[in-house]
Amino acid sequence: MKKLVVIALLMMGLLTVQTAQAEEEIIVSAAASLTGALTAAGQKFEQANPEIKVVFNFASSGSLLQQMIQGAPVDVFASADQKSMDDAQEKKLISPESRKNFVQNKLVLAVPADSKLNIKEIADLALPEVKRISLGNPESVPAGRYARESLTNYGLWEKLADKFIYANAVTQVLDYLRRGEVDAGFVFLTDAKIAQDKVKVIMEVPKHKAVIYPIAVLDASKKKESAKRFVDFILSDKGMEIFVQFGFGKP
Repeated sequence: MKKLVVIALLMMGLLTVQTAQAEEEIIVSAAASLTGALTAAGQKFEQANPEIKVVFNFASSGSLLQQMIQGAPVDVFASADQKSMDDAQEKKLISPESRKNFVQNKLVLAVPADSKLNIKEIADLALPEVKRISLGNPESVPAGRYARESLTNYGLWEKLADKFIYANAVTQVLDYLRRGEVDAGFVFLTDAKIAQDKVKVIMEVPKHKAVIYPIAVLDASKKKESAKRFVDFILSDKGMEIFVQFGFGKP
């Protein structure tokens, strides 16, 4: 009897190992502003595809690009701007035919919810009482690039330079605003909605390229079929419903 129990336990253990081995894991590197929406979409995808596990790596699009250039294992890349994906394509990191635009966002100027400063438009950032303005580092953070483009077109980029507090990701700008550590900041509308109890949106920022997010399968991926299934889900009506819930629009 004991032998039968031992054999049964061993078989159960073997089945567990076989099940774990059958589960394929794909790595998705995505812009930090996609954290909430993509995490929710990933959970829905896994429910429909239990044999595939999605592991996310969220950071600024520029940082993710550098990781891929240095050989980081990635199956799917989703960036918050076209430039990062263009660079990935130029370096032959992605499969060009898999590249698709999937959501749109808005850049906004925001302040801490309890701010007493009279900031009503972008020009007010030049007021002497406005001391600290946060934005993503334009060299690696798409939201920072959009902000730089807008401020340059307003003729304010150089004038405000001494006030800038650069962040490594747009989510870090949001944290600064939440904690009241800066007077104003440039974030995506979806980020501001997440923290609407702590952050107040002043205006949608004009005079910059449209904020369109592309997604693609990595050319070096060993799991292209699973990666493509994930991308197809993101592009589907079910996937889009999730992104709309998080404040994203269709491209």
